[in-house]
Amino acid sequence: MKTLVILHGWQSSKEKWQKIKEKVDEQGIKVIVPDIPGFKPENELKKPWDLDNYIDWFKEFLSSENISEPFFLLGHSFGGALATKFVLKYPEKVEKLFLVAAACVRKKTLKRKIFAYFSKIIKKFSFLPFYPLFRKATYKFIIRNSDYLQVKGFLEDTYLNIIKEDLSPVLCSIKIPTILIWGDKDRSTPVKHAYFINKQIAGSKLIIIPGGTHNLRQEMPEVLIQKILENL
Repeated sequence: MKTLVILHGWQSSKEKWQKIKEKVDEQGIKVIVPDIPGFKPENELKKPWDLDNYIDWFKEFLSSENISEPFFLLGHSFGGALATKFVLKYPEKVEKLFLVAAACVRKKTLKRKIFAYFSKIIKKFSFLPFYPLFRKATYKFIIRNSDYLQVKGFLEDTYLNIIKEDLSPVLCSIKIPTILIWGDKDRSTPVKHAYFINKQIAGSKLIIIPGGTHNLRQEMPEVLIQKILENL
């Protein structure tokens, strides 16, 4: 039986992929969707993590599930970055890679530099009683970063660690079959990233879904399921 492992996005959960799991399961494919650590009370991080920490966790998870044969791996958004780096490190473990709106391209722009600078400055005021309100107002109205606004505790530094790792320079090292699935209306990981990744990964297949946003699994689940099944 074929096995498909799905890695969900930032602050998401396995429950949000349940419909995809059920429909693909019906086709005789075993689907496993783990909860990535850090996004639920029961799996809160005890320290800041980076992408390598998540790779170590995922390797242990696969061992706990007795997944030893090459499997199909799908990563969405942040999960796409995790899946990409895992394949780069352990290509022999994955038969085919599916990247759905994957957050692999994080080139250092002026906006990112300003965000990183402000993040360090703002954290210096964390001892003040009005810090939560000050932080919320700063990120919502000045920096306009909703993802960072929603994180607390060790996830703050974890988020900063994740977004500063750009996988662009190493994408060309991926040699396994790769399927890219993207919505042309995606604002979080723009479709231009899909075309860039497609050029970097030799032989990769690019599927653009007209009208699709970053949230394909919720807004166009049937289309996403169809594209997955057609390429397994």
